Order: sequence, then structure tokens, then C-alpha cells
Amino acid sequence: MWKVLVLLALSAQSFAAVLEVRSDAHLQKRCSASSNFPNPSTTISGKSAITVESGKTFDGGNKRYDRGSGACSGQSEGGDSDAVFIVKAGGTLKNVVIGKNQAEGVHCTGYCTLQNVWFEDVCEDAITIKGDKAGQTSQIIGGGALKASDKVIQHNGCGTVKITNFYAKTYGKLYRSCGNCKTQCQRKVIISGVEARGGNDLAGINKNYGDTASITNSCYDTAHPCVLYDGNSTGAEPKKLGYC
Repeated sequence: MWKVLVLLALSAQSFAAVLEVRSDAHLQKRCSASSNFPNPSTTISGKSAITVESGKTFDGGNKRYDRGSGACSGQSEGGDSDAVFIVKAGGTLKNVVIGKNQAEGVHCTGYCTLQNVWFEDVCEDAITIKGDKAGQTSQIIGGGALKASDKVIQHNGCGTVKITNFYAKTYGKLYRSCGNCKTQCQRKVIISGVEARGGNDLAGINKNYGDTASITNSCYDTAHPCVLYDGNSTGAEPKKLGYC
């Protein structure tokens, strides 16, 4: 049975939750995310990442973008050079479909806005956000991701990530605050209007760094939408502590 989250405010230090269970008949009424993936007739394969400069907007016109056949090497960690798009601080990427031929989807090298960005088949991580500072907010509005065996959104910076009306199906984690980055800090995630099916955590946060997660008006079928970890800065695998 689907669970519809009416209000869930989660902190690594104090927790409060109000949860309602609804039948499938309520799913479309209560969830704002669209599961209608675009099916572009045009595919643009780049030999290098497309860069969206600071303060600029790239509108892809709902075309498919990738890095060419064989670009995905499974769960091998990639860098900026492996991404389809690099969005610099304050940049906006919208109306694009990221095809399956990629190692990394979108890398934001500062706070960014992603609007109606779709991922047909995630290789490593769909979205990586890094370089953002405390007090800065990255927005992910609409769009969706399929087949993210690991993470949809990897957050390495120190700001807030706001995820609104996003759709995810068959995923490991929707959002993960970096568990073993060399530089650690408090991170925040705000999830609203999300529909997530066939996955595990909606949010993975680090208790010892004071991370917070807020989840409202979202639909999911996982038993534990928020998971607590003991993060580190040594590169070691972070220890799972329990649930929010």
C-alpha cells in the first residue's frame, strides 16, 4: 500500500512526524509530481560536457542529451568531465532529457536551479550538487529519474537542496548528504510533492553534522523515508545509525 506523507519534519537532533496511510485511489490526488516522461525525437550526443555559465539559463527544448554510446561504466565514480551538463553557481538548466548514454548526469558546481530535467536511465548519480554554501538554496523543480540503482541526488556542498514535484522510480536513494567528503558541514533538504516508487530512502542525512530533512505532501512506498548516518571526513563508508 502506498503511504502519503502529509507532514514530516526531520532533524538529526530532534524528530517529529505525522503520517497518514492512504489507498491507491488517493495517489494522484495527493501527489503533484508527473510521471509522464518526455520522449524526444532528437538526441544530441556531446564529446564533452555542456557548461551553463553562472547566472545563465540553458533551455534544451525537451531534446535528449547524452555523451554517446558506451559512456556509462556502471557504478564507477566520475567527475565533472564525465557529466552531460555542468551548471555553474546561479545557473539554470531546464527542459532537457538526459539519455542513458552517460556516466554522470548533471553537476552543479554551486547553487543551481534544475527545472523539468528528466533522467531516462541513471548510470552513477543523476545530479551532483557541490560548492554551494550555507544559506544558498538549489532548486530541483519537476522532472524525474528512472533506474537510479545508487543515488538520484548527491549533495556535497553546504547549502539547502529543495526538491519539488519530482518523480522517481526504481532508485536507491532520492537524496544523500555526502557521508564521507573531505570537507563536511551541515546540509539541509526540503522535499515536497514528490512521488517515489520502487526505492529505498527519500533522504539520507548525517546525524553528527546536524543535517535536517523536511518531507511534505509526498507519496512513496518505502517503509523508511529518512535514514540517519554517522558521517566522516576520512573517506570511509559511513555507518548507518537508524531511522529519523
